[in-house]
Amino acid sequence: MRCTVIGLGEAGRIYAHALQSRGHEVLGYDVAPIPTPGLARAADMAEAVGEAEAVIVMTTARASLPVARDAAPHLSPGTVYADFTSAAPKAKLALNEILPSGVMGADIAILGPVIALGASTPLMAAGPGADRVADLLRPVGAPVEVVHGALGDAMAHKLLRSILMKGLAAVVCEAVEAGRRAGYEDWIRGQIAAELSGDGQATIDRFLTGSAKHAARRADEMAAVTDYCEALGAPSHMSAAARDSLLHLRDGALKSA
Repeated sequence: MRCTVIGLGEAGRIYAHALQSRGHEVLGYDVAPIPTPGLARAADMAEAVGEAEAVIVMTTARASLPVARDAAPHLSPGTVYADFTSAAPKAKLALNEILPSGVMGADIAILGPVIALGASTPLMAAGPGADRVADLLRPVGAPVEVVHGALGDAMAHKLLRSILMKGLAAVVCEAVEAGRRAGYEDWIRGQIAAELSGDGQATIDRFLTGSAKHAARRADEMAAVTDYCEALGAPSHMSAAARDSLLHLRDGALKSA
């Protein structure tokens, strides 16, 4: 298949070379002069996508719609246009207004670190071209889950996951830093590991019910946490946010009482 990869940063190069390894004809395009040994480069957008059967966009989220607008006049019916950027769901949905009739758009959400996992990084795909993208990338080792929904639905799933993964990472970093400053890093690491290795669904239920039931008391406790972190000289952004969240739950419970 004739494939074009737009955006030749590290992730873009990984997918370009993975597709080449499966015998696909791959053309790269990037306005930046990034060295790409072994990969043919297009001089402009018309050359990049004019004869492509599959276009893979690996740019920044901000470039998602501008790239689609630049590519649209040169795309042929039947081409798969796969947007791998982290643009918001509404931006992915806006591709419907930009891509020409007959071009199959696909919203692709990357669910792991491509730099670490390479082309085997889990993906989620939605939109008219989702199945075609899955057929293209599964042979290179990519686990692709197809969501039979509209453009933007894959990214919506990713953003929900990001609430957990980025929020959890921030909480862990804050707890470990405070533990280090207090001289109890090993102990807090053990506490974190024990929570993460337990019964996941039971932990979720405990968090949901416990936070609502004990919001007022826990908000006071998190206020004490922020004071303690301040005394240690440690950051307390997530602890302060947890306090505010619990206060919101408390106020909601009072209003409904």
